[in-house]
This record gives sequence, structure tokens and C-alpha cells, in this order.
Amino acid sequence: MALKRRSIIVVPLLIALFAVLGGIYGPRVETAAAATDGSNGDEVKSNIRNFTKVYDLVEQNFADPVKPDKSIYKGAIPGMLRELDPHSNFFDPRDYQTLREDQRGVYYGVGMQVRGVPGGKTMVVAPFPGSPAYKAGLRPGDLIVKVNEKPTDNLTTTEVADLLKGPRGTEVKITVEREGSATPIIFDVIRDEIPRRFVHDAFWLKPGIAYIYIEGFNETTSKDLGDNLRRLGENNIKGLVLDLRGNPGGLLNEGVAVADKFLAKGQVIVSHKGRSSAEKVYKAQHGNGGRDYPIVVLVNHLSASAAEIVSGALQDHDRALILGETTFGKGLVQTVYPLIENTGLALTTAHFYTPSGRLIQRDYSNKSFFDYYYHKDDNARNMQDVKMTDSGRTVYGGGGITPDEKYTPPKLDRMQMEFSRKDAFFNFTRTYFGSHDTKLPQGWDVSNEILNDFHDYLLKHDYEFTEAEWAQDHDWIKRSLKYEMYMTAFNMEDAKRVQAESDPEVLMAIDLMPKAHALQDTSRKTIVQRMEGHRPQH
Repeated sequence: MALKRRSIIVVPLLIALFAVLGGIYGPRVETAAAATDGSNGDEVKSNIRNFTKVYDLVEQNFADPVKPDKSIYKGAIPGMLRELDPHSNFFDPRDYQTLREDQRGVYYGVGMQVRGVPGGKTMVVAPFPGSPAYKAGLRPGDLIVKVNEKPTDNLTTTEVADLLKGPRGTEVKITVEREGSATPIIFDVIRDEIPRRFVHDAFWLKPGIAYIYIEGFNETTSKDLGDNLRRLGENNIKGLVLDLRGNPGGLLNEGVAVADKFLAKGQVIVSHKGRSSAEKVYKAQHGNGGRDYPIVVLVNHLSASAAEIVSGALQDHDRALILGETTFGKGLVQTVYPLIENTGLALTTAHFYTPSGRLIQRDYSNKSFFDYYYHKDDNARNMQDVKMTDSGRTVYGGGGITPDEKYTPPKLDRMQMEFSRKDAFFNFTRTYFGSHDTKLPQGWDVSNEILNDFHDYLLKHDYEFTEAEWAQDHDWIKRSLKYEMYMTAFNMEDAKRVQAESDPEVLMAIDLMPKAHALQDTSRKTIVQRMEGHRPQH
């Protein structure tokens, strides 16, 4: 899983997807109508008249001119939706465009992550592997000072990102300041189609044990997963670590399609129903083709929605062992309604239920939205919603997916917080490669010489730590520095790979493969015994 600083950078997409949308959508609906009885209809008409009267008074008498987009799009409509639930949301034209780009998994631009830094500058975090920005030679730490001769001083990260986007085949001139370069560097980059893939490259952790990280669910997720499994050679897989940590969800159908790849044909994946929609049950249409290798699924408190559909289905069918923290607990389905002027509405229209029948939605009725989103509760479960997995294990609704095996990431100590808060590893890497070749040999590891250079850099730049803290956190420092330097010297995928290979939770997942295998065996035997017990006696 990406380091926390990196997770924050996927910025507007993941935060918007999680904090605003909550991450699961049914099919888009062009138009919709709701029937009301006479009394309700009269009440609605009366309330609309009152709203119109208030708005007219505001428009005519407020001290400053009133902008309709601010008062209605950003005021009245969001305010109304906040009274419903935390996940219904209105999208202005730019947000709606971003949503559709994210769902489709493609946009046109140069292909890199950027973020704002103090002083009103925008910095390159990482170019995507194979993108125009990557091929042109842009690298982490470059400060973007101009785009097509337009200075970027005091532009927001979003405004800079918009300047970098454009029609495929068009040229954009990017001027950057780079550590170690006395003059600005100019890159002429040709924009292209940029795939926004949420499935990162699968690889072997050890012979027979595969690892794959799914960051979210867009229109290409299930296809990308299938392509990765075929590339590895799925018949060679003896165990799979499926990483859904930090995955906020996305498209309902894609969550279903991912679960379909691991379950037997015909098994229930999820169902949903709402006040105006009949119950719909989703079953595995294709199935795993008999490939029933053990699976360990990694989740945390940010795994939500479609990620919970996948982990919940695999848990209820005893197909996988779930490792990590209790998941977020979002069991609501939004339908996206396109509106006029390129705006959109994501409205909660149904609840979804895992195969055993649990509703995993957390209670949000007596708390602020801030508490709902940011205060995790590992014990938030509905003791009245008790269900059983296929083998008879007890599971609960009301509070996300409770893992079969708990893993709580250790809290950062004082020095680790200091280094993380001040971007020590990123800043050192930027400085180091300002005077060193960015080409490193395959299999490169952090040497004592590099560690000493890093140590001296920290002292020179007034990072606060003691030698005792340095010695205690030696392994963490080495892992973090390796990840950051791989990000520049190689690419994002290689960096994520070396990070996963030394991740304590991933290593624990490997050790739990026999237990995941035993879970499946127990489930099969229980089901057979249950079927035999129901056979008619002659």
C-alpha cells in the first residue's frame, strides 16, 4: 500500500471519491420521476414557494450581488442533500467532468501527479509509467513554474492540472526548476490518452504466491485484473494476496465483476434494494473456472463500498481470509443523474447486502459528517444483524467488514512523525538526484553510504531526532528511503513493488495462506455434510 503522503497526493480523485461520493455507483440514469400522494405533493409545493420567496428576498436585498451558482449549486442543493445522508452529492460542471473521467479511467494530458507546496508552487510528485511526462524526463521534485509560458505562481494545483490537460496530440510546454540545475528546464510534451488504471501490476511475492493491489473500481478494473492474472499465469498461482487497503470503492458493476473472478459460478455476490427499486441479486456469471487457490484479502478502515462488496462476498462464502482492520462500513448505493449545464446528482437510491444478508452500513444518524468520515470505530456493529458464512461462522452487519485476522498498523513514533510531516525522504531524494545519476541498477538497495548521506542531510536541515531513535527505526528508515528513491530512479510501479515486498502486513498474509486454505476446506466439508443431512431417507 502506498505511503500516507502518496495516498494524499492522488488527491482530488481519491479524497473526492471517498469523502464526497463514498464510492459506489449503480448504472447512470438519464431521467427519473417519483410519485407522491396528494398531501405530500401539496407540502412540497408549499416548501418550494417558500424557498422561492426567500431566494427572491436574498437576491433583491443582500448587501452584495448574489451569484446563482454559489447560492444554489454550492448552498441550497448541497444543504438539502446533507439532510439525507453522507453520500448523496451534487456535482458542479468541473466536479462532474472529473467524476466521469475517473469512472471511465481515461483522460487526455501528460500523465503525472502534482501537488501544491509552500510558496504557491506546484511540484511533480510522480509521472505515470510510460506516460508522455515520464518519457519526456519529468521527475519527482520538479517545480512547475510555467505552462505554455503562463506563470503558475499562486495558481492552485487544480488550475495547473487543467493547464496540463488538453486534446490528444497537442503540445504543451512545461518549464520546471530542478534541484541541481542552475537554470530552468523546458520540456515540450505531446499530450496523449492517459489511462487511469486502478489495478497495479501484479507480481510474485515468492514462488506461487502472487500479489495484486486494487486502488479503486472504475470501468476498466475487472478487465485490468483479468489481464494481470493472465500475464502472471493464473494456473501457476498457489496463493493470492489481494490488497484493498485504502480502496474507497467506485462502480458497483466492477466490484461485482472482480468478485466474480474468484467465486464459483452461480454464487451470490451482493444484492441491493431501495424504496423505489425492487431487489436485485448479483451472482457470479462466469466464475473462477475451478481455480480455487487460497486468498488473503488486506483491508483497513479506509476500504469502503465496492471494496466491501468484494471482501464481504469472499468472506461470506469462506473463499478468502480477511486480514487487517474493520472496513469503513458503507452499504449505500448511489445512482448518478446527469442534470442540465453539465452538472450531476449522486443520490442514494438503495442499500446493498452481502451474500449472507448483512447490511454493513455504519450508523450516521447521531454524529457529524466529520466524525462519520474520520473517526473510525472498530466495534461499530449491529448486534441485531447476525448472519452466518457458508461454513457457519458468525458475521455481523452495521459496522463494515470485520477481519478474520486483525492487523493494526503500528502508530508512528515521534521521529517517524517528524520525518513524515516534513517530507524528509522526498526532500532528500530530490536533493540527492540533483547531483547524482538517476539511473540505478535493477535490484538496487539502500547502502550504508546512502544512509549516512541521509543522516547528514537531516542534521543539516534541522530535522529533530536522537541517535537512539535513529537506531530503533533503522529498518523503517531504510524501507521508506528505498521506496522514495525507487520512485525517481525507476517508476511508481517498481516503488510500490519494493514497498509491498517488505510490508509487515503483506508478509503476515503470506504466513496466513495455509489458514486461508484450511478455511476453504472446512467450508467445503460443512456444505457437503449439510447437503447429506438433507437427503431423503429410503
